[in-house]
Amino acid sequence: MASNRIGRINEEIQRELASLLRTVKDPRVHGLVTITRVETTPDLRFSKIYVSVLDKSDVKEVVKGLKSAGGYLRRELGRALSLRYTPELVFQADDSIDRGTHILKLLNDIERKEGGGAE
Repeated sequence: MASNRIGRINEEIQRELASLLRTVKDPRVHGLVTITRVETTPDLRFSKIYVSVLDKSDVKEVVKGLKSAGGYLRRELGRALSLRYTPELVFQADDSIDRGTHILKLLNDIERKEGGGAE
């Protein structure tokens, strides 16, 4: 039952942070930045925020900019959510989209090889 609550809190944090990203004034946070997943500890002290960036060359700079703006984001998140503790935000680059694309490419290559050999 507690995991259901944590899941709802994760979704709410993700939704609020997505809207707050537009207000970040750090020049390193630019382009298309997406929050792909949020994982919060059961005691609500820490939240790991997985971030995906369209331009892969800027991922490290965007994560540094988000870490720099972490205090602002945490304060605004605390105002938006009514939780006893506002979790400390830990930003991390998410490469799951790249891994999924690579696996899909490998599967398509195998399918083409099997289809080409049968004809």
